[in-house]
Amino acid sequence: MKLTLRMAIPEDAPAMLAIYTPYVENTSITFEYVPPTVEEFTRRVEAVLPQYPWLVCEADGEIAGYCYAAAHHERAAFQWDAELSIYLDSRFHRQGIASRLLRCMLALLTAQGYYRLYSLITVPNPGSVGFHEAHGFYHIATYPATGYKLGEWHDMIVMERPLRQLQENPVPPVSWQSLDAEFVSLCLERPYFSE
Repeated sequence: MKLTLRMAIPEDAPAMLAIYTPYVENTSITFEYVPPTVEEFTRRVEAVLPQYPWLVCEADGEIAGYCYAAAHHERAAFQWDAELSIYLDSRFHRQGIASRLLRCMLALLTAQGYYRLYSLITVPNPGSVGFHEAHGFYHIATYPATGYKLGEWHDMIVMERPLRQLQENPVPPVSWQSLDAEFVSLCLERPYFSE
């Protein structure tokens, strides 16, 4: 199986939505109740891409999973933080795709100037927690019984991954699109190179 990472484009929305929809309908991994329309999902992609990376992984030309970052909170003081989301087609679990996506994302966000990456995980979810721990995240908070879905109240944990040493007077993060194109290509082609 040939795996290829690239930046998402709005036209990928239907394929990514097909991956996301079962998570909405059958799990509490996402707290959405109703899958977004293709138009809404396309709008989400278009809203993220000017600043944050939205990556897709193709397996033999088929989108097998995707990963994107977004603002963790909207207030100005949070601008050095990002929030992570990763979703895989269930047929492609445990094949290293999520790790490839995450390693590429970590390299890009660090180069952009972000300091902290957060992931919000509905628990119990030992697979996701273990995956994040293996990639340098650690548990920093629990929101008990914060979401009600599929007939149950669910806890959510916050996991954090530092990206760089804190500095005084930090420069605001730049868009991934302003990074050196060769560096971005290297991240996509060899997402492990920075480790």
